[in-house]
Amino acid sequence: MKKFIIAACVVVLLIFAANTAYYRLGIYIDLDPDAPVTTFMTTDEDTIYMTKDGKTEPFEIRGVNMGVGIPGEWATDYAIDRETYLRWFAQIQEMGANTIRVYTILHNDFYDAFYEYNQDREDPLYLIHGVWINDYVQNSHRDAYDDDFRKTFLEDCRTVVDILHGKKTLNLGYGIGSGSYRRDVSPWVIGYILGVEWEDVTVVYTDHKYPERNQYNGTYMYTTAEASPFEAMLCEVGDKIIEYESNRYKQQRLVAFSNWPTTDPFDYPEDITRYFMKCAKVDVEHIATTDAFLSGHFASYHVYPYYPDYLNYVEDKSGFPLTEDGEINTYLEYLTRLTAHHSIPVVISEYGVSTGRGMAQRDYNTGRNQGNMSEDEQGEALIECYEDIMAAGCAGSCVFTWQDEWFKRTWNTMHAVDLNNTPYWSDYQTNEQYFGLLSFDPGEEESICYVDGDISEWKEEDLVAEYKDMSLSMKYDEKFIYFLIRKEDFSPEEDVLYLPIDITPKTGSTYCENFDISFARASDFVMIIDGKENSRLMVQERYETMRAMYLHETENQDAYINEVAKDTPVFKNILLMLQTATPLLTGNWEASAETYETGIFTYGNANPEAEDFNSLADFIFAGDYIELKLPWQLLNFSNPSEMMIHDDYYEHYGVVNMQIDELYIGISSEEYGEYRIPMESFPLEGWGKTVTYHERLKESYYQLKEYWAEHP
Repeated sequence: MKKFIIAACVVVLLIFAANTAYYRLGIYIDLDPDAPVTTFMTTDEDTIYMTKDGKTEPFEIRGVNMGVGIPGEWATDYAIDRETYLRWFAQIQEMGANTIRVYTILHNDFYDAFYEYNQDREDPLYLIHGVWINDYVQNSHRDAYDDDFRKTFLEDCRTVVDILHGKKTLNLGYGIGSGSYRRDVSPWVIGYILGVEWEDVTVVYTDHKYPERNQYNGTYMYTTAEASPFEAMLCEVGDKIIEYESNRYKQQRLVAFSNWPTTDPFDYPEDITRYFMKCAKVDVEHIATTDAFLSGHFASYHVYPYYPDYLNYVEDKSGFPLTEDGEINTYLEYLTRLTAHHSIPVVISEYGVSTGRGMAQRDYNTGRNQGNMSEDEQGEALIECYEDIMAAGCAGSCVFTWQDEWFKRTWNTMHAVDLNNTPYWSDYQTNEQYFGLLSFDPGEEESICYVDGDISEWKEEDLVAEYKDMSLSMKYDEKFIYFLIRKEDFSPEEDVLYLPIDITPKTGSTYCENFDISFARASDFVMIIDGKENSRLMVQERYETMRAMYLHETENQDAYINEVAKDTPVFKNILLMLQTATPLLTGNWEASAETYETGIFTYGNANPEAEDFNSLADFIFAGDYIELKLPWQLLNFSNPSEMMIHDDYYEHYGVVNMQIDELYIGISSEEYGEYRIPMESFPLEGWGKTVTYHERLKESYYQLKEYWAEHP
């Protein structure tokens, strides 16, 4: 009996060891080393081909990028379940896309769902898989030959290959997805995009540090004489992923290296190079392939129409293509230069615009901006970008992105929010959260309020304040504070209404000199309803985020040397930063920053079910009523899930959070003349980490679906 137990234990240990070696460490024995390597994807100088059912035909990558975020969860929580993926795959394919792209290793639910969706499907959905570089590694002291960069990059390539062939086990804690990956999805994987948008300083640092490491010669890839050390590292990584998959699985697929304009292969005039601080190049023309690589490689670029739009600053634009409206199309010109430069197919693996209320970059020519675009405008912009991509001769493209992601941040608003709690509210001022074709709207089935002129959703318990012939009701959710304003015999053309709002107990003014009005409490904001074109929110100068954070850029002054009085009666328009210099507008490369007014209100119907739906609409008139919504950040909330607001900037030299449990608000009309506007309390209670949401396909989804159906 004792011998039997020992023998059984030995068998169990051997099985465990074999399982660990095979599924965790990737150790294998090649039982058929002479077996032929196969591929179903190939390329020539400008086209990608797919072999299916014995026929080889051109294959246009018509793709959609897919992130990993859902409301209430961080990306690294990998919280999307199998059923959600199955539903999304169907919607993506129904839209007309044939490919999805993911950036990193996901939880096994994704691959199980992808296998289930495709296994019996005659017309499957294809996959381009990325290999991610950790942001903290790339934005650090490390160069590309540091073990944390290069060695991890190589190891992750092997891991991705094993996952796609269903032969891997990963645990949480590795920084990526986890699970037992047993589904072989390789029949539908057309290729890899290796790496991320490269930090130019990492590229330059690597090239400067290792000038002698500019060559690599592998079985499948090798560098040309012009290659840089960074390009040689990429060449090695590409060669090794092909080698591993060829040896272990006897398969090959397309390979590309991520890139974007910041590290594109072009030279620009000195002023442009200096202004954009463009200091690095990554050129995959310096990476060649041998005959042993059957599939081929393509050039992958993330290209958006608004940033960095280098060609917009070129003095001589003669010969540039024009839009249908006669505007210079620098986007098409740039894409055309990319395809002309490369001897391999070019795929624009990211393009898109955001439906966020906030804007971070402006496309001066075509109006395809980074933010502050309605869902209808997003759809038009995506179609125009796609047409430019195809007109330039690209072999494919991927829309960025499938779903909105609440956890995201943006450079021109990240100072104003609590970055440790972004998944728990929908920040409409942060454009990066709204690139999706799929929206996550607050509420389990519908939102608590729609700004559409239908006041039936407002209840008696929503009433906050009454004054003379006016009343004010309020409610809120994870995205907005909603207001229902009533004034007897209201006339949008004649009446001007004022609503003072007291957010912080630290500062504020009881008087606004802009309109010569007084308040019962020291107020931080004044909301002005003045017709369809001139209604806005204004902020007391002491509580103005733009001044506290960007006075150097806008006026070349230090905000904290020239401190504003706590009770200043000056109220300012609410602005957002766009660029820190505007040579296009001024002709002066040292000019002050460019901003735009984000506090001004857009009139329209904000109900997605309405025929005249405008996703950017802030307010609407309805007889004696005005419905209005404000995004939380516009009122200097840094984390409304816990009702955190900005503390006094001048006590802390920047944004520090403080918690409140109420705000005060009043209402009055211009016709009442000089008096002190009374103000009432509105209680506030956060929702913590428990969020509600429901999915909604944006207008842009249906526009793209219709367009692609007409252009198969």
